Amino acid sequence: MTTHDLEHAWKLAWTHGDVSALTDLMAPGYTRLSRASGTCLTAEELGEEILTIRRGFPDIETTIDSIVAEEERFVVFWSTVGTHTETFLGVPATGRTVKTYGTNLITLRGGQIIHEEVTWDGTEMLHSLGIRHLSDAGSSAQPVRTDDLSGDPDPEMLKTFNRQFVTGVTVVTTQDDEGRPRGLAVNAYASVSLEPPLVLVCIQKSSSTYPALFSATHLGINILGTQQRETIATFASKAPDKFASVAWHPAPGGSPLIDGSPASLEAEIRDRFQAKTHTVFICRVGHAEVTDADPMLYKAGRFYDSDGLTQI
Repeated sequence: MTTHDLEHAWKLAWTHGDVSALTDLMAPGYTRLSRASGTCLTAEELGEEILTIRRGFPDIETTIDSIVAEEERFVVFWSTVGTHTETFLGVPATGRTVKTYGTNLITLRGGQIIHEEVTWDGTEMLHSLGIRHLSDAGSSAQPVRTDDLSGDPDPEMLKTFNRQFVTGVTVVTTQDDEGRPRGLAVNAYASVSLEPPLVLVCIQKSSSTYPALFSATHLGINILGTQQRETIATFASKAPDKFASVAWHPAPGGSPLIDGSPASLEAEIRDRFQAKTHTVFICRVGHAEVTDADPMLYKAGRFYDSDGLTQI
Protein backbone atom coordinates (compact mmCIF):
# COMPACT_ATOMS: atom_id res chain seq x y z
CA MET A 1 0.00 0.00 0.00
CA THR A 2 1.31 3.45 -0.93
CA THR A 3 0.60 6.80 0.71
CA HIS A 4 -1.43 7.67 -2.42
CA ASP A 5 -3.63 4.59 -1.90
CA LEU A 6 -4.25 5.59 1.71
CA GLU A 7 -5.02 9.22 0.89
CA HIS A 8 -7.45 8.22 -1.88
CA ALA A 9 -9.30 5.69 0.31
CA TRP A 10 -9.40 8.13 3.23
CA LYS A 11 -11.09 10.78 1.07
CA LEU A 12 -13.63 8.31 -0.32
CA ALA A 13 -14.57 7.12 3.18
CA TRP A 14 -14.70 10.36 5.15
CA THR A 15 -15.73 12.87 2.47
CA HIS A 16 -17.96 10.66 0.30
CA GLY A 17 -19.13 7.96 2.73
CA ASP A 18 -17.63 5.00 0.84
CA VAL A 19 -16.27 3.32 3.99
CA SER A 20 -15.43 0.09 2.14
CA ALA A 21 -12.67 1.95 0.28
CA LEU A 22 -10.88 2.40 3.61
CA THR A 23 -11.79 -0.88 5.32
CA ASP A 24 -10.58 -2.81 2.26
CA LEU A 25 -7.06 -1.64 3.15
CA MET A 26 -7.28 -3.23 6.60
CA ALA A 27 -5.83 -6.60 7.57
CA PRO A 28 -7.86 -9.25 9.41
CA GLY A 29 -7.79 -8.43 13.12
CA TYR A 30 -7.42 -4.68 12.52
CA THR A 31 -7.83 -2.46 15.60
CA ARG A 32 -8.07 1.30 16.04
CA LEU A 33 -7.19 2.81 19.42
CA SER A 34 -8.31 6.27 20.51
CA ARG A 35 -5.57 7.74 22.70
CA ALA A 36 -8.02 10.12 24.39
CA SER A 37 -10.80 7.69 25.37
CA GLY A 38 -9.00 4.34 25.26
CA THR A 39 -11.75 3.00 22.98
CA CYS A 40 -10.67 0.27 20.57
CA LEU A 41 -12.65 -0.26 17.34
CA THR A 42 -12.69 -2.99 14.73
CA ALA A 43 -12.79 -2.19 11.00
CA GLU A 44 -16.58 -2.66 10.96
CA GLU A 45 -17.06 -0.42 13.99
CA LEU A 46 -14.87 2.26 12.44
CA GLY A 47 -17.05 2.18 9.32
CA GLU A 48 -20.15 2.65 11.47
CA GLU A 49 -18.51 5.54 13.32
CA ILE A 50 -17.62 7.30 10.06
CA LEU A 51 -21.22 7.01 8.85
CA THR A 52 -22.56 8.28 12.20
CA ILE A 53 -20.34 11.36 12.03
CA ARG A 54 -21.32 11.94 8.41
CA ARG A 55 -25.02 11.85 9.35
CA GLY A 56 -24.44 14.66 11.83
CA PHE A 57 -22.15 16.57 9.45
CA PRO A 58 -23.31 15.66 5.90
CA ASP A 59 -20.91 18.08 4.21
CA ILE A 60 -17.87 16.95 6.20
CA GLU A 61 -14.61 17.13 4.29
CA THR A 62 -11.39 15.57 5.52
CA THR A 63 -7.99 16.67 4.26
CA ILE A 64 -4.74 14.78 4.77
CA ASP A 65 -2.26 17.57 5.38
CA SER A 66 0.79 15.31 5.25
CA ILE A 67 1.97 11.72 5.62
CA VAL A 68 5.33 10.66 7.04
CA ALA A 69 6.19 7.15 5.81
CA GLU A 70 8.80 4.98 7.54
CA GLU A 71 8.81 1.40 6.21
CA GLU A 72 5.85 -0.40 7.85
CA ARG A 73 4.60 2.72 9.61
CA PHE A 74 2.74 5.85 8.46
CA VAL A 75 2.08 8.99 10.49
CA VAL A 76 -0.94 10.83 9.04
CA PHE A 77 -1.70 14.46 9.90
CA TRP A 78 -5.28 15.38 9.02
CA SER A 79 -7.93 18.04 9.46
CA THR A 80 -11.69 18.06 8.96
CA VAL A 81 -14.38 20.69 8.53
CA GLY A 82 -18.12 20.16 8.48
CA THR A 83 -21.44 21.82 9.30
CA HIS A 84 -23.59 20.45 12.14
CA THR A 85 -26.94 20.24 10.30
CA GLU A 86 -28.33 17.02 11.84
CA THR A 87 -28.59 15.65 15.39
CA PHE A 88 -25.25 14.36 16.64
CA LEU A 89 -24.51 12.83 20.08
CA GLY A 90 -28.03 13.81 21.06
CA VAL A 91 -27.38 17.48 20.24
CA PRO A 92 -29.89 19.05 17.82
CA ALA A 93 -28.44 20.72 14.74
CA THR A 94 -26.69 23.98 15.59
CA GLY A 95 -25.73 25.04 12.08
CA ARG A 96 -22.18 25.64 13.31
CA THR A 97 -19.08 24.90 11.29
CA VAL A 98 -16.76 22.59 13.20
CA LYS A 99 -13.05 22.13 12.56
CA THR A 100 -10.95 19.37 14.12
CA TYR A 101 -7.35 18.24 13.77
CA GLY A 102 -5.66 14.93 14.45
CA THR A 103 -2.81 12.52 13.93
CA ASN A 104 -2.98 8.78 13.20
CA LEU A 105 -0.07 6.41 13.75
CA ILE A 106 -0.64 3.53 11.33
CA THR A 107 1.13 0.18 11.47
CA LEU A 108 1.16 -2.05 8.38
CA ARG A 109 1.52 -5.79 7.99
CA GLY A 110 1.88 -7.29 4.55
CA GLY A 111 0.89 -4.01 2.93
CA GLN A 112 -2.36 -3.75 4.94
CA ILE A 113 -3.29 -1.72 8.01
CA ILE A 114 -3.20 -3.91 11.11
CA HIS A 115 -3.38 -1.22 13.80
CA GLU A 116 -3.68 2.52 14.20
CA GLU A 117 -3.67 4.94 17.10
CA VAL A 118 -5.55 8.19 16.69
CA THR A 119 -5.01 11.41 18.63
CA TRP A 120 -7.38 14.25 17.83
CA ASP A 121 -8.65 17.50 19.31
CA GLY A 122 -12.16 16.46 20.39
CA THR A 123 -12.51 19.39 22.80
CA GLU A 124 -12.60 21.83 19.90
CA MET A 125 -15.50 19.95 18.31
CA LEU A 126 -17.41 19.84 21.59
CA HIS A 127 -16.81 23.53 22.23
CA SER A 128 -18.09 24.35 18.76
CA LEU A 129 -21.28 22.43 19.57
CA GLY A 130 -21.61 24.14 22.96
CA ILE A 131 -20.90 20.98 24.96
CA ARG A 132 -18.57 20.87 27.96
CA HIS A 133 -18.26 17.09 28.20
CA LEU A 134 -19.35 14.08 26.19
CA SER A 135 -21.60 13.12 29.11
CA ASP A 136 -23.54 16.34 28.56
CA ALA A 137 -24.62 15.09 25.13
CA GLY A 138 -27.42 12.58 25.56
CA SER A 139 -30.72 11.94 23.85
CA SER A 140 -32.67 13.14 26.92
CA ALA A 141 -30.22 15.74 28.22
CA GLN A 142 -30.02 19.41 27.34
CA PRO A 143 -26.47 20.30 26.29
CA VAL A 144 -24.60 22.67 28.56
CA ARG A 145 -23.72 25.84 26.65
CA THR A 146 -20.41 27.59 26.97
CA ASP A 147 -19.58 31.27 26.71
CA ASP A 148 -18.79 32.49 23.23
CA LEU A 149 -15.05 33.10 23.37
CA SER A 150 -14.58 33.23 19.62
CA GLY A 151 -12.76 36.57 19.67
CA ASP A 152 -9.05 36.16 18.94
CA PRO A 153 -6.45 38.18 20.87
CA ASP A 154 -4.17 40.54 19.04
CA PRO A 155 -1.21 38.37 17.86
CA GLU A 156 1.37 41.00 18.74
CA MET A 157 -0.07 41.38 22.23
CA LEU A 158 0.07 37.60 22.71
CA LYS A 159 3.70 37.53 21.55
CA THR A 160 4.54 40.30 24.00
CA PHE A 161 2.84 38.37 26.80
CA ASN A 162 4.83 35.21 26.01
CA ARG A 163 8.11 37.13 25.86
CA GLN A 164 7.61 38.24 29.46
CA PHE A 165 7.68 34.65 30.73
CA VAL A 166 11.08 33.41 31.94
CA THR A 167 11.75 29.70 31.36
CA GLY A 168 14.53 27.18 31.48
CA VAL A 169 15.96 25.58 28.34
CA THR A 170 15.53 21.89 27.59
CA VAL A 171 16.49 19.43 24.89
CA VAL A 172 13.93 16.68 24.36
CA THR A 173 15.44 13.44 23.04
CA THR A 174 14.38 10.01 21.85
CA GLN A 175 15.43 7.21 19.50
CA ASP A 176 14.04 6.58 16.04
CA ASP A 177 13.03 3.12 14.80
CA GLU A 178 16.65 2.32 13.92
CA GLY A 179 17.97 3.27 17.36
CA ARG A 180 19.52 6.56 16.24
CA PRO A 181 19.38 9.44 18.78
CA ARG A 182 17.11 12.34 17.87
CA GLY A 183 16.46 15.60 19.69
CA LEU A 184 15.32 19.21 19.56
CA ALA A 185 15.39 22.33 21.73
CA VAL A 186 12.17 22.93 23.70
CA ASN A 187 11.18 25.53 26.29
CA ALA A 188 7.53 24.38 26.58
CA TYR A 189 8.16 21.99 29.49
CA ALA A 190 6.28 21.74 32.78
CA SER A 191 5.94 19.45 35.76
CA VAL A 192 2.35 18.20 36.01
CA SER A 193 2.43 16.34 39.35
CA LEU A 194 4.71 14.54 41.80
CA GLU A 195 2.25 11.76 42.66
CA PRO A 196 2.17 10.29 40.12
CA PRO A 197 5.39 11.79 38.67
CA LEU A 198 4.08 13.38 35.47
CA VAL A 199 5.63 15.98 33.17
CA LEU A 200 4.63 17.48 29.84
CA VAL A 201 6.37 18.87 26.78
CA CYS A 202 4.80 20.59 23.80
CA ILE A 203 6.34 19.73 20.40
CA GLN A 204 5.75 21.44 17.06
CA LYS A 205 4.60 18.97 14.39
CA SER A 206 6.87 20.47 11.72
CA SER A 207 10.00 19.46 13.65
CA SER A 208 12.11 16.78 11.98
CA THR A 209 12.23 14.98 15.35
CA TYR A 210 8.43 14.89 15.69
CA PRO A 211 7.73 11.58 13.85
CA ALA A 212 10.28 9.75 16.01
CA LEU A 213 8.82 11.26 19.18
CA PHE A 214 5.24 10.48 18.18
CA SER A 215 6.01 6.81 17.61
CA ALA A 216 8.35 6.45 20.62
CA THR A 217 7.47 4.88 23.97
CA HIS A 218 9.95 6.97 25.98
CA LEU A 219 11.63 10.36 25.76
CA GLY A 220 14.38 12.21 27.58
CA ILE A 221 14.24 15.76 28.91
CA ASN A 222 17.56 17.52 29.53
CA ILE A 223 17.68 20.86 31.36
CA LEU A 224 20.67 22.68 29.86
CA GLY A 225 23.21 24.68 31.82
CA THR A 226 25.19 27.86 31.42
CA GLN A 227 28.16 25.93 29.96
CA GLN A 228 26.04 24.37 27.21
CA ARG A 229 25.39 27.40 24.98
CA GLU A 230 26.85 25.59 21.95
CA THR A 231 24.72 22.55 22.70
CA ILE A 232 21.48 24.52 22.62
CA ALA A 233 22.59 26.15 19.35
CA THR A 234 23.12 22.69 17.86
CA PHE A 235 19.70 21.39 18.86
CA ALA A 236 17.96 24.57 17.74
CA SER A 237 19.53 24.15 14.29
CA LYS A 238 18.60 21.93 11.34
CA ALA A 239 21.85 19.94 11.52
CA PRO A 240 21.31 16.42 10.13
CA ASP A 241 23.14 14.73 13.02
CA LYS A 242 22.79 16.86 16.15
CA PHE A 243 24.51 14.25 18.32
CA ALA A 244 27.72 14.14 16.26
CA SER A 245 29.47 16.62 18.57
CA VAL A 246 27.46 16.09 21.77
CA ALA A 247 28.43 13.64 24.52
CA TRP A 248 25.52 11.61 25.85
CA HIS A 249 24.61 8.38 27.54
CA PRO A 250 21.48 6.21 27.32
CA ALA A 251 18.84 6.16 30.05
CA PRO A 252 17.44 2.78 31.16
CA GLY A 253 14.78 2.97 28.44
CA GLY A 254 17.29 4.05 25.78
CA SER A 255 16.53 7.78 25.67
CA PRO A 256 19.69 9.90 25.11
CA LEU A 257 20.65 11.96 28.16
CA ILE A 258 23.13 14.77 27.51
CA ASP A 259 26.33 14.71 29.58
CA GLY A 260 26.99 17.76 31.76
CA SER A 261 23.36 18.86 32.01
CA PRO A 262 22.18 20.26 35.36
CA ALA A 263 19.33 17.73 35.29
CA SER A 264 18.04 15.00 32.99
CA LEU A 265 15.16 12.56 33.15
CA GLU A 266 13.57 9.81 31.14
CA ALA A 267 9.81 9.35 31.00
CA GLU A 268 7.33 6.96 29.44
CA ILE A 269 4.91 8.65 27.03
CA ARG A 270 1.38 8.12 28.34
CA ASP A 271 -0.80 10.51 26.28
CA ARG A 272 -0.52 12.63 23.16
CA PHE A 273 -2.97 15.53 22.91
CA GLN A 274 -3.37 17.44 19.66
CA ALA A 275 -3.21 21.24 19.81
CA LYS A 276 -3.38 22.17 16.10
CA THR A 277 0.25 22.91 15.16
CA HIS A 278 1.65 21.15 18.25
CA THR A 279 1.24 17.94 20.22
CA VAL A 280 1.30 17.91 24.03
CA PHE A 281 3.05 14.81 25.38
CA ILE A 282 2.07 13.72 28.91
CA CYS A 283 4.79 11.46 30.34
CA ARG A 284 5.44 9.49 33.52
CA VAL A 285 8.97 9.88 34.89
CA GLY A 286 10.90 6.68 35.49
CA HIS A 287 14.50 7.90 35.85
CA ALA A 288 16.14 11.21 36.83
CA GLU A 289 19.69 12.58 37.25
CA VAL A 290 20.82 15.87 38.85
CA THR A 291 24.23 17.61 38.96
CA ASP A 292 25.60 20.81 40.53
CA ALA A 293 25.76 22.70 37.20
CA ASP A 294 23.84 25.99 36.96
CA PRO A 295 20.83 25.98 34.62
CA MET A 296 20.45 28.37 31.72
CA LEU A 297 17.52 30.85 31.58
CA TYR A 298 15.59 32.04 28.54
CA LYS A 299 13.53 35.20 28.07
CA ALA A 300 12.41 37.12 25.00
CA GLY A 301 14.74 35.30 22.62
CA ARG A 302 17.86 35.64 24.79
CA PHE A 303 19.75 33.31 27.12
CA TYR A 304 20.89 34.26 30.63
CA ASP A 305 23.21 32.88 33.31
CA SER A 306 21.23 31.81 36.40
CA ASP A 307 24.23 32.17 38.71
CA GLY A 308 23.96 35.12 41.07
CA LEU A 309 20.18 35.40 41.07
CA THR A 310 18.87 37.61 43.86
CA GLN A 311 16.10 36.27 46.04
CA ILE A 312 13.14 38.61 46.61
